[in-house]
Amino acid sequence: MKKWILLGLAIVSEVTATLSLRASIDNSYLYILVAIGYLLAFYVLAQVIKLGTPVGVAYGIWAAFGVSLTAILATFIFHEPFTLFMGIGIVIIIGGVLLVELGSGQNHNKGSNIKEQM
Repeated sequence: MKKWILLGLAIVSEVTATLSLRASIDNSYLYILVAIGYLLAFYVLAQVIKLGTPVGVAYGIWAAFGVSLTAILATFIFHEPFTLFMGIGIVIIIGGVLLVELGSGQNHNKGSNIKEQM
């Protein structure tokens, strides 16, 4: 449970940093929030991996939710376009991450069987 909360924090930190990067076009003082957000995001993502989440799964979820949330929130905050193709892309990204997660679970189970045989 702890690793999922930390992963959520990493996602929120990354999205905040990215949206702040866009907002810093008009307000350069926001570069501080950009730097802090990205540093925190990578630090917390590293902690998630240290807790045993496979790097492909952790990074995949982090990146997929980061891209999705950034695109959706930028539509509301900055009035950037959100097209049908963007929506389809987000669905495909999330589907891909789910496949990686499922594949990782199968691989993890095979790995534990190999260790038991030794």
